Amino acid sequence: MAIFLNKDSKVLVQGMTGSEGTKHTRRMLASGTQIVGGVNPRKAGQSVDFDGTQVPVFGSVAEGMEATGADVTVIFVPPKFCKGAVFEAVDAGIGLAVVITEGIPVHDTAAFWAHAQATGNKTRIIGPNCPGLITPGQANAGIIPSDITKPGRIGLVSKSGTLTYQMMYELRDIGFSSAVGIGGDPIIGTTHIDALKAFEADPDTDVIVMIGEIGGDAEERAADFIREHVTKPVVGYVAGFTAPEGKTMGHAGAIVSGSSGTAAAKKEALEAVGVKVGKTPSETAQIIRTALTGATQGEEAGVPSQSMAPTAP
Repeated sequence: MAIFLNKDSKVLVQGMTGSEGTKHTRRMLASGTQIVGGVNPRKAGQSVDFDGTQVPVFGSVAEGMEATGADVTVIFVPPKFCKGAVFEAVDAGIGLAVVITEGIPVHDTAAFWAHAQATGNKTRIIGPNCPGLITPGQANAGIIPSDITKPGRIGLVSKSGTLTYQMMYELRDIGFSSAVGIGGDPIIGTTHIDALKAFEADPDTDVIVMIGEIGGDAEERAADFIREHVTKPVVGYVAGFTAPEGKTMGHAGAIVSGSSGTAAAKKEALEAVGVKVGKTPSETAQIIRTALTGATQGEEAGVPSQSMAPTAP
């Protein structure tokens, strides 16, 4: 199984005819994703050739959905047009909108997130400013390289795109059920908690790795959720231990203000609920290997998976 994306997902690409959309559509197709159309009102009715595969261009998300049965859209629209693109996807009722674009004003993100909730929240939004998500061997919606991993039993949720790639590469011999890059802006759609809930329910995920970074309290809230609702082993990594106070580091939301949002505070909150937190990505990968071995041995011995999960003090 997988979370949010699988081999049956039918994907539209908003902004497919732009330079980034074209490049990554080609990569998504090469990894086996069912790209069923692009969206560009100015080029509706045309088609684009991707190494012999003809992909039609539709005038709207609703038109593309009606013609193809698409249930996912990946958005590569420039920042100033992105709010409108997400509104269009939400109004069409598509199941999943993956917003890759970075540099979107926070008030625009707040607007389209509120709109999604006001319309019944039928559309799951991932991002913005994210690498998207991948279910290795099945489908890839975004910019995550498909050749750095294989199908496996690890579930990954991460704020950072770069650290998503590194962790997948570190554990490429084991593989992943799904990997979700949620983005690091101050306001995002799908959260750590949403992914944790989905991985907990996924029978093909044995161990969950959660990558966070400085800024905000998302990791602390995830720790509270893990304490109450997650029985599978969770391993964490928090980027930004040496970040100076008051300086934005990388993502727009990665900023420490006073004692709030520090890597140390997040590490402490996670460890308080039994999550093992690595000091470096490589150390985190080694902890995951150990946790996965323990989970597998527990299943073979007939021990319930909950007994293999960290125990809160």
